[in-house]
Amino acid sequence: MSDLQYPMTIRPLTKEEGGGYLIEFPDLPGCMADGETMEEALHEAEDALQAWLATAKEFGDEIPEPSIASKYSGQWRIRLPKSLHAALALRAKSEGVSLNMLAATILAQACGQKTNASH
Repeated sequence: MSDLQYPMTIRPLTKEEGGGYLIEFPDLPGCMADGETMEEALHEAEDALQAWLATAKEFGDEIPEPSIASKYSGQWRIRLPKSLHAALALRAKSEGVSLNMLAATILAQACGQKTNASH
């Protein structure tokens, strides 16, 4: 992605919306992408971000700084009950994603519903 780390919101799309996942960049109006899987949506989001930034630069539009400070690495340790760890691992396996991707998706959905911000 861009050297700048823009926050994104991620939410599952309903069947009526076509299913899959929608990713939006709140700092960049109209910058969004979707995909049938989380991985596909993230790939499409990278393309959308690059295209948005290139278009803004081409037309001389202001490119806002990311609203989230760069001091966050995106990593931290968490302790869980063994039963919850096992349940999450089984769900990730059944959905064909990594445990990390599943946890990130669940957290993003929860934050998006309350604060409309993630990443």
